Amino acid sequence: MKTKKDIVQSVSEDKVRFISLELTDIVGQVKSIILPVNELPRCLEQGIWFDGSSIEGFARIAESDMYLMPDLDTYAVVPWSTGQERTARLICNVHTPDGERFVGDPRYVLSRTLSEAKELGYIFQTGPELEFFLFEPDQNGGMQPLQPHDQAGYFDVPTDLAIPIKREMVTALQAFGIQVEAAHHEVASGQHEIDFRYSDALRTADNAVTFRTTLKAVAQRNGLHATFMPKPISGINGSGMHTHMSLSDKKTGQNAFADPEDKYGLSDIAKHFIAGLLAHAKGMCAVLAPLVNSYKRLVPGYEAPVYLSWARVNRSALIRVPHAKVAEATRVELRCPDPSCNPYLAFAVMLSAGMDGVRRKLPVPAPKEENLYDLDAQKRNGLISLPGSLKEALDELEKDKVIRQALGEHVYRRFYHAKLQEWDEYRIQVTPWELGKYLAIY
Repeated sequence: MKTKKDIVQSVSEDKVRFISLELTDIVGQVKSIILPVNELPRCLEQGIWFDGSSIEGFARIAESDMYLMPDLDTYAVVPWSTGQERTARLICNVHTPDGERFVGDPRYVLSRTLSEAKELGYIFQTGPELEFFLFEPDQNGGMQPLQPHDQAGYFDVPTDLAIPIKREMVTALQAFGIQVEAAHHEVASGQHEIDFRYSDALRTADNAVTFRTTLKAVAQRNGLHATFMPKPISGINGSGMHTHMSLSDKKTGQNAFADPEDKYGLSDIAKHFIAGLLAHAKGMCAVLAPLVNSYKRLVPGYEAPVYLSWARVNRSALIRVPHAKVAEATRVELRCPDPSCNPYLAFAVMLSAGMDGVRRKLPVPAPKEENLYDLDAQKRNGLISLPGSLKEALDELEKDKVIRQALGEHVYRRFYHAKLQEWDEYRIQVTPWELGKYLAIY
């Protein structure tokens, strides 16, 4: 772990002139306060005060005073800052005036949930896979109609025009200390994926937030727009954030999900964890797929899950168990999250759902290896579906005590009402589809 002395020395060696203190609001948007470097010693000792009432979901005017304390292990020089603008980034924890961690800070929500799992003897590890689109703005900077940057397909090379841009993105991510494993073109035109190293959930949540801001910045510097919107274009694949996860034993470090003697290589703990994810899938869906637009991705036919099920090779299932060459690589993959979610809250509810299954020793149902979209209507009637809209997801969240408890009452209330307001704004809109469908004939 880095010390205050380490940070001061790094700032000097890196010739940093400014410090960017970063946090996220409840919907996962990054906020920052910029300090001149001479203010760093005071920041490291006392923190930096700010008005929490201005941050989405934080506090009311009467309780607005809060301060930021940097997590020293998140220090990194912003790779596109140079010369007199050279800036270092520190991700911060939010505190109340009495020195306590603020219950509305998404990073605290995840930290608290991880601590609860650790008390039971487990370390939670995750590996999110964030997909994104690159679009070309028009000559005026507008985005309508949407113009994908290329017309390439899955793993294509000659027609993937973004290869040099992805190399630049990988270099920038590495400058932030993110260990990138691979980058490739995805199924849809203009769609891509860059994967980074599996690790403990707090680190990967930090990395996911940094990932989004970094890719947007690099795209902008290349005259493009990167979006993590789940379904920007109808009729083609949307963007997911498939999340691989496992528990490791706190004492031995061994993978608690692995059992080489089992048909699927899964321990009883892993099966209970899967059962917990399935039991709370509907309740946590609003957190994992938090936009009105998210539910236009979660439809049959585009490799996005709709039904509550698990399997090994079936990509229409909600949970997949990827093949593991060695026991330590045993994990489960949850396929409904999308990259618009707040990673801190998403990982917190996933862990809470899975651990509820472990605590209660919930039995896992039989796997569904057939393509669920190809089943006839009668067979599909026996399957339970994810919510079909943001409003349905919010109704399920309201009923799920485990997921509400994972968020904490403060975050739950503010998240719920922010998203309900978003739904209400959407449902009163008159869309171009409605005008085209109805105007001429009614």
